[in-house]
Amino acid sequence: MKKVLAIVLALVMVLGLAACGTPANNNTPANNTADDKPLAGTYKIKVWAAENNQELTKKQIEAFNQSNDMGIVIEATVEAVSEADAGTNMITDIEAGPDIYWFAQDQFARLVNAGALDKLGEGASKTVSEANDPGVVAAGSINGQLYAYPATSDNGYFMYYDKSVIPETDIDSLEKLIADCEAAKKYFAFEAQTSAWYIASWFFGTGCHSEWEMDNDGKYTGVKDDFNSANGLIAAKGLYKLVSSPFHLSSSKGAEFESGAAIVVTGTWDYEVVQKILGDNMGVADLPSFEVDGKQYHLGSYNGCKLVGVKPQTDAKRGAALHQLAQYLTDYDRQMERFNELAWGPANLKAQSDDKVKANPGLAALLQQNAYSVPQGQIHGSWWDIAKVIGDDVKESGGTDEGLKAALQKYQDKIDALFSMSDEEKNAWTVIGDINGDGWSIDLPMEEVSAGVWKTTQKYDLKAGNQFKCRQGKSWDVSIGNGGDNYVVEKDGSFTIVLTLNGDSGTITLE
Repeated sequence: MKKVLAIVLALVMVLGLAACGTPANNNTPANNTADDKPLAGTYKIKVWAAENNQELTKKQIEAFNQSNDMGIVIEATVEAVSEADAGTNMITDIEAGPDIYWFAQDQFARLVNAGALDKLGEGASKTVSEANDPGVVAAGSINGQLYAYPATSDNGYFMYYDKSVIPETDIDSLEKLIADCEAAKKYFAFEAQTSAWYIASWFFGTGCHSEWEMDNDGKYTGVKDDFNSANGLIAAKGLYKLVSSPFHLSSSKGAEFESGAAIVVTGTWDYEVVQKILGDNMGVADLPSFEVDGKQYHLGSYNGCKLVGVKPQTDAKRGAALHQLAQYLTDYDRQMERFNELAWGPANLKAQSDDKVKANPGLAALLQQNAYSVPQGQIHGSWWDIAKVIGDDVKESGGTDEGLKAALQKYQDKIDALFSMSDEEKNAWTVIGDINGDGWSIDLPMEEVSAGVWKTTQKYDLKAGNQFKCRQGKSWDVSIGNGGDNYVVEKDGSFTIVLTLNGDSGTITLE
């Protein structure tokens, strides 16, 4: 696939078809000849878009057909595939995958590594980079080269609160918010023990970093991580204040307001849920600050996005036409359409400054929090499991300096181990899930019993409803379940878990 990509790019340069550098609505003279429209033609393509974006995408493609003056006609089959599942489904069978697809940024590295994303041309890269949020541009780039089109900038988190419980004067202080929840016997819901994505808030708030490095093929080569540091210790002290509270709830579900929560840290996706529950009592704000040794630290966060990718094509003309469409689907007007119809937060800088966008309470809080956020770049798949237990380890430390330092050293040791894994460990498959009461934190060993067939080294007592996945190299970069979902056990029993590989995909059975 990577050789094909190189050929396509060469052809595009030679033929001058790097149309992704030319806006789709350029003013071409009406008397153009066929030679002046090198991309003219009808293209039958497949597109993946989330279910709630499916009909709008169809409408926008038809608008592209009507408005472009390059003679491009797109006949698209638009299938409902969520951004969360697109990456996993795509790398399972790239050839059968879509020509254009929406995906969440945390799948970017896997897609590049699998050869499933076509690079943008030089002209398109310049146009797209200048028009969009730098953080989103960075999320779709490796070493300055864009591989995907920015589409949204709304995958971050902030704070919803019940105004009948929480005084507005307290929303900037973590300590006051904890006290308010404890006094009212209401929960402070923040995934500070079950999600690395949320736990990172404390460390970013004190100036810590965790920046992963990769080569041009999308393979991780190292990490600049200073969570285990003096600033990390300050972060851990702040984190302990919340996780040690009897009214801390490690959840990010807006529905927790129906179950006794007064505060929930989550994102724009829960706006309607929270509004329905709280009504006029719904408050929305950026995250608070916490105090350690007389100094205030504003909680940080990750900010993320959705991207649009183009699959590499063997036909240079077809590839250039697809890039024209992808650029159109992610331009200012189309991003504003998605905001107006779906309330998706735009990545386009002009759209972000629109009065309607700024008036949306959820997006307004997110944009306010973005001043303290870190763009979610490419992150090693193992990190999510390594970092998510920091909250538990901090809680168990008792809050002492010695205990907190031990928790951070435990984290550091696991990070270091990632880059000392042998080739055998990197290629080996393991099982991870809710097995033996474990909450997705321990990899159970498997052994290769024949070519492409892996089995657990022992039987496990499984209950109907238990869920798990098999993954390679103890990383989420390559994992197999049931399609893009977890494998779900259908009946109780003692089973050996068997994984049978078939190229980039595989099948799980129980024996």
